[in-house]
This record gives sequence, C-alpha cells and structure tokens, in this order.
Amino acid sequence: MKSLNLIHKSLNQQFHIRTPISIFPELCRISSRAMATSVAEPQEMREVMEYLENLKNYEKLGVPRNAGTDSDDGFDLGRMRRLMDRLGNPQSKYKAVHIAGTKGKGSTAAFVSNILREAGYSVGCYTSPHFRSIRERMSLGRDGDPVSANVLSSLFNRIKKTLDEAVEAEHGHLSHFEVLTAIAFKLFADQSVDIAVIEAGLGGARDATNVICPSGIAASVITTIGKEHLAALGGSLESIAAAKCGIIKHGRPVIAGGPFLPHIKRIIHDKASLMSAPVISAYSSSNRSSIKYIDTVKRIPCQCCDVVLQIEEDVPLTFALSDVKLLMLGDHQLQNAVTAVCTALCLRDQGWTIPDKSIHAGLERTQLLGRSQFLTPGQAQAVGLPGSVILLDGAHTSESAKALVRTIGMTYPKAKLVLVVAMASDKDHAGFAKEFFSGGQQLEAVCLTEVDVAGDKYRTASASMLKVSWLNASKEQGAVIAHVFQGLTNGWSLESARESNGTILVAESSLTSSLRIAGQILDARRGDGQGIIVITGSLHIVSSVLSSADG
Repeated sequence: MKSLNLIHKSLNQQFHIRTPISIFPELCRISSRAMATSVAEPQEMREVMEYLENLKNYEKLGVPRNAGTDSDDGFDLGRMRRLMDRLGNPQSKYKAVHIAGTKGKGSTAAFVSNILREAGYSVGCYTSPHFRSIRERMSLGRDGDPVSANVLSSLFNRIKKTLDEAVEAEHGHLSHFEVLTAIAFKLFADQSVDIAVIEAGLGGARDATNVICPSGIAASVITTIGKEHLAALGGSLESIAAAKCGIIKHGRPVIAGGPFLPHIKRIIHDKASLMSAPVISAYSSSNRSSIKYIDTVKRIPCQCCDVVLQIEEDVPLTFALSDVKLLMLGDHQLQNAVTAVCTALCLRDQGWTIPDKSIHAGLERTQLLGRSQFLTPGQAQAVGLPGSVILLDGAHTSESAKALVRTIGMTYPKAKLVLVVAMASDKDHAGFAKEFFSGGQQLEAVCLTEVDVAGDKYRTASASMLKVSWLNASKEQGAVIAHVFQGLTNGWSLESARESNGTILVAESSLTSSLRIAGQILDARRGDGQGIIVITGSLHIVSSVLSSADG
C-alpha cells in the first residue's frame, strides 16, 4: 500500500489534481447480470455461428502488420477468388457499388442503399461490423431489413459442403471475414438483387470484398483517408491511400469523398488516371451544401440541410436539393450524404432510374445504429438512466472524436457533458481524449470502462490504461482534473462532485457501474440546466449498451 500511495502522490503532483486519487471497491451493489454484449442468435443460426467461430477472426485478434497492403505481406486474395470460383462466382451476377475509406463507409453505404430502395430497386447491402446480430451485416430488398435467420441458415446448409472443401484446400487459412463475405455475395445472387452496395472491411486492395471484376462495378467510392489501422496498411497515410485505391477498377467511375490532403488527393487521381477511371470529386470548394438549423422529427434531433453541388473539376456535376432533414447528425454526415448523392447521380448517368425525390427520401430515411443515435426514454430507463438524454456514437479515432465534439456542440451547446468511454487497445487513446478536452464544452466527468471487442477481451483496453491516456491528454490541453477515482466506493460523496470544479475521471471496469455513476455525477452537476451522457470510444460499447437497452 505504501508503494501505491507514492504512485498516487506522484500522479497528483504531475497532473495538478485537486483531490487525491483513491482506490475503492465498488460504489454500490449492482445486479449480478453483466451488461449484455450481444443478443443471442435464433436457434436456427446455431450451426452458422459455430462454423464461423471456428475460423480465424481478425476482428477479435487484431490484423497482422501490412496485411492490408498490396504486397507479399498482404492477405492472399487468391484464396478468396478460389472460394468464389467454387461457389460459381455469384458476385458476377449483379452490379455493385464498392465503398472503401477510413471513416464514413457504413454511413455512405446506408445513404446509397436507401436512395436506390426509394427508387424502387432491390438492394443487397453488406457492411461491418454488426451491433446485435451478425445478420445486420446483410440487408436485403426494398425494405432493407437484415437477412432472416431462416434464409441465412438455409443458404449455409446448401453451401456448407463447398465451404468445407475450400477450408480444407486452403489448409484452414480462410478467415471468418472471407467466408462471411462469400456467403453475403452468394446470398445477394440467390435473392436476385438489382444491385449490391459493398463496404470493404480493411483497406481495399487485399480486402476479401475486392473480388468483383471491373465489368461488375457500377462505381467505386473512397470516402476518407485517415490514420486508422496504420500498421496493417503499411505505416503511413500514403500507404493507406494506396491500399484503399485498390478498389479502383479499369474504366469504372470513382467517387472521391473527402476532404483529402492535397498529396492524398493526388494519389487517388494518379491511380484513377492509371486505370482510365473518371473521378467525381464530392468535396469541392464550389459546393455550397450546408446545415441550416437543428430540428426534430418525431422527437429525434435532425439537421435541416441544403445539398448544393457545383462540381467543376474532373467530371462536372450540378445538383440541388433543399430542406433535407438528415437524422444522421454532423458536418461529416452531411459530407457522407453528399458523397452518396454523387454516387446516385453517377448511377443515374449510367441509366439507373433515380429521380430527385428518391434521393431526397433516401437521405431522410437513413438512420444507423450507433451513429449519433439518441436512446428513447424507454431505452434510457432499461440501462438504468431514466429521464437522461443519452447519445450513442461509435467514434474511435481522433478524427471521429472531433466530428462528435462538433455534433454535441451543435445539438446541445449549453448542456453539461458526461462521457462514458471504452476503447480497443490498438487505438490512439490520447489523441481521442485530446479532442474532447480541446472542444470548448466543459467536461463534467469521464467514466472510463471496459467492454469485449468482437466478443473477446484480447483487444480490450483496460480502464486503467485509458485513465493514464486521459490524464496525459488533460495535462497537454491544460484541463483541470478535479477528482480521479480508480474504482468506486460506498463512501463516494456526490456532494464533492456537486461543489468541485473541473473534470472528474473515473476508471471502472464495470460498464453497468460506469453508467450509473455517470448519471449520478450529471444529476449532481447540472442543476436545473440541460445535461447529456455520451457513450463512445468504440462500436463495441455501443453494441453492449444497445443490447441491454433493447432487453
């Protein structure tokens, strides 16, 4: 204990903490039921899930260095092609929009899919990861519902022998994502979709989704380029851009989302030029798309936007929509919507019937789990925070944290803010934290906690690890830390939280306890004013909260 006290004294001096760090047992007795991490799949999915669980899952284990690069160290795309050959190359039976990028892939895929559905097309959409059920990764038809358990299990049983032969032939090297991608491609062919919208998993060049031949690509989309999965994609922003440019196909149009740094934009354009692929630049200085004001739709915040495109470089494009009410919040989501509109216009130019009204309706219809998602009053009560305003957002990079900070400031500029954060161990924890300390909105408390990553603790960052990063970030940004607690105690005093100034840091491994203390601190700090609890840091903490919120 003496050595612990010395450590605490050192931390108190180093980070100018007004009250000492304490090591406490838990604040209060809570239910023995842990916060759920996933919803159990229906019984008919048991064989599918058991089969997939026996394959190597890089979402759980982390991706090997350089695995996403187009090099000798990259994933072997040949084994994916051989698997598709065994299945009859179902990916050749429909046109596809292929989407890569560091951030915005899933949102852009959802916008594009819903625009096409509103135009009357049957769409297969493949995205990752999922929140509650693996079936969420494959949506079908004009309604966009996840594939049913019966349909997916029936397909699996029909092709299981072929999968077994492929796994054996590849000496067990076929991965969870490769097999799941093959199943999705086969599903879309069997369901006779008009078009598929495919989100790349990692990078692009060596991603399992990159087996669609050029004639099958309606458009390739690169949303953004950032420093996520740095080691897996070659170690630099330039190597990441090169990997993602691997989805550009000869003679097929490319929609470049952005914004991009000038030299990254040049990499994209050079690859497109090499492939004789026309480029539509969705981020242009001549565009006048804007958020006009914040409104509500059925008590859910939305942003009323004008989408105005006047693209003069590369492929010229002019288009305008007024008063589009986006349920997806933030400047970044408006840019994702603009990228999706450019994609729809590109398809329209190829002969797809996509009226302006379908673009408008598709944009307004789009809402994704875990992206600027507000819990309903019933969901807030289910997670033990009745009456609280709770925002879920799966931000997990410094860039996405910056976008989230802007979104919070736009929707709740005067609200007292409490964060509940859990992250994977391979993310930039300090960079993420700095965005909140520099965002201009007072942080009342940050509750640092833990959740499984892809159902496993292997890549989980400990609450203690996160605490050190947030303390370092607070010091760099000159933020005042009022209290730091490692764990909770029955002796915890809400009076001290109410009377002190500065941010309270709590490191607590239990997500349930962290949510409870977040609510108590916010109640103590906000008085009669507004308050908001933001749950963020990974899609996995969002998944855990949603699973409990929905029972």
